[in-house]
Amino acid sequence: MLFTTFLLAFRSISRHLMRSFLTTLGIIIGVAAVVTMVTLGQATTLAVQKQIASLGNNILLVRPGQGFGRGGGGPQPPNFDAQDVAAVRDQIAGITAIAPQASSAVTAVYEGSNWTTTVNGTTAGFFTIQPWPLVAGRGFEPDEEQAGKAVCIIGNTVRKNLFTQGAAPGAPLGQRIRLNGISCLVIGVLSTRGQAGFGGDQDDVVIMPIKTVQRRLNGNLDIRVMLVGVDQTYDSPAVQSALTDLLRERRQITGGKQDDFNIFDTAQISATLTGTTTLLTGIVTAVAAISLVVGGIGIMNIMLVSVTERTREIGIRLAIGALAHEVLTQFLVEAIVLSCLGGIIGIALAQLLVVIIAPLMQVPWLFVPRINVIAFLIAAAIGVVFGYFPARRAASLNPIDALRYE
Repeated sequence: MLFTTFLLAFRSISRHLMRSFLTTLGIIIGVAAVVTMVTLGQATTLAVQKQIASLGNNILLVRPGQGFGRGGGGPQPPNFDAQDVAAVRDQIAGITAIAPQASSAVTAVYEGSNWTTTVNGTTAGFFTIQPWPLVAGRGFEPDEEQAGKAVCIIGNTVRKNLFTQGAAPGAPLGQRIRLNGISCLVIGVLSTRGQAGFGGDQDDVVIMPIKTVQRRLNGNLDIRVMLVGVDQTYDSPAVQSALTDLLRERRQITGGKQDDFNIFDTAQISATLTGTTTLLTGIVTAVAAISLVVGGIGIMNIMLVSVTERTREIGIRLAIGALAHEVLTQFLVEAIVLSCLGGIIGIALAQLLVVIIAPLMQVPWLFVPRINVIAFLIAAAIGVVFGYFPARRAASLNPIDALRYE
C-alpha cells in the first residue's frame, strides 16, 4: 500500500516537472544555505584552531601597547629590551623558555631571483616554544646568537621563490642569500605550515638571530614581542599575573594607571575566536533557515492548487471506496516527496558550493554528515507540517460535491 502511494506521488510530480521544481526551489535554497553556512563555519573554526595550535600550547604573547596596535591614540609605548627578557626568564616561576622577537621587511636575493619577505629575529628558545620543526639543516648555535652572525633559517615560500622549483628541501643549505644587502648563510629550512586562517602565509619568513636583525637591519635594540612558554604543571593565569606585576614594576606603572603592554594567552585567543566564529555561523544560519519556512509555504500553496485541480479525481476515489485517511496519506506523501527531493538537491548544491568557496576562504573542505542528515530531516518535517493542511482538506471533501466539481 505504501509503495503504491509513493508511486502515485511520483507520477503526480512528474506530470508537472517545472511546477514541482519551482515548488521545491525554496527548500533547495534553504537547505543549501544552511548546510553551506554551517559547514564553512565549522571549517573556519577548525582553521582558527589549527592556526592557534601552530603557535604552540601554553604560550603567552607579550606586546607593548593596549592591544594588537598602539591603542588609545597616545604616544607609542616603549618597546621591551634585553633586560626585560632576562628579568622574565630569571624571576618568573613556571617559564620553560622565552623568545624575544624583532622583525623587519626585506628583499631577499639569490642569484637572479628576488622575493620580498619578513625577517624575524629571535633566539633558539623560539623553536623550544613553537612546534615548528626543520626539514633540513639545523638551528642557531649559542656562539652565533651571541655574536649576531649572519645566518638564517628560511621558510618554504622563500625557498620556492629563491631557489629552483622542485629542488630538494636541503638544496639551499650552505648557500648565501642577500637580505637588504646583508649576505646571510642559509643553515636551515622550516617545515611547511601553509596559509593561516587569518594571518596570511606563515611560510613566507626568514628567521635570524635577534642581535643580527637589531644591529644590521633595524639599527636599534628594541624588542617588539616576547613569546613566553609556560610549564604545563603551572597555572597559566597565575604565571600571567606574576608576569604582569613584574612588567608593571619594570615599566614604572603605579597605582591605577593602565598597563602599556598586553599579554595574550594562546588558549584564550583560541577560545575567543572559536566562540566568535560559532556565534556568527549561528546567526547567519538562522537567517538562511528563514528560506526553509518560505519553501514550506510554497509547498502548501502548490498542494492546495493540486487539491483544487484534482477534486473530481478525489471524488471518484472516495466514491469507489477509498478511505479518507488513504486520500490524506497520498497528498501528504506527495508533499513529503517534494520536500525530500528539494532537500537532496539542496545538500548536493551545498557540497558544490563548499568545494568552490572553501579554497577562496583558505579553509579546509569538510563534509559534516550530521548537519546533512539534520537538514534532510528538517526538509522532510517541513513537508509533513506544511503538507498536512492541504492533505486534510482533500480527505475531508464530500464525494458528491467533488464529483460535481467542474
